[in-house]
Amino acid sequence: MSTPLGTGDLDVRVGTMDGRCTVTVVGDLDTLSAPVLGGCLAEVLDHPDVRVVELDLCGVTFLDSAGLTVLASAHRTAQRAGQVLRMRCGTARAVLRPLQITGLAGVLSVIDARP
Repeated sequence: MSTPLGTGDLDVRVGTMDGRCTVTVVGDLDTLSAPVLGGCLAEVLDHPDVRVVELDLCGVTFLDSAGLTVLASAHRTAQRAGQVLRMRCGTARAVLRPLQITGLAGVLSVIDARP
């Protein structure tokens, strides 16, 4: 699924294989685009056969409070359903810094963040 938005573009792609799902996000994750990712993650996490979701945020260029809210909400949803939600953000400062500032880096499962 790719979704162009008026104030920037957010590209969300989903791939599923053997109970694992990868959601790749590229672009600005802000007030306008966060609902797109939120809807996508809700749909993915609603599938009982999906056990592990890996959220690739390496291509995110901006992350605001609306985006952080979507990530925290998806984390809670996955926990309640017994699913694993892991986030890959590489060295993307645009993602790592907001996660660190808010303390979410210690709550969410970030699998490849570098200090």
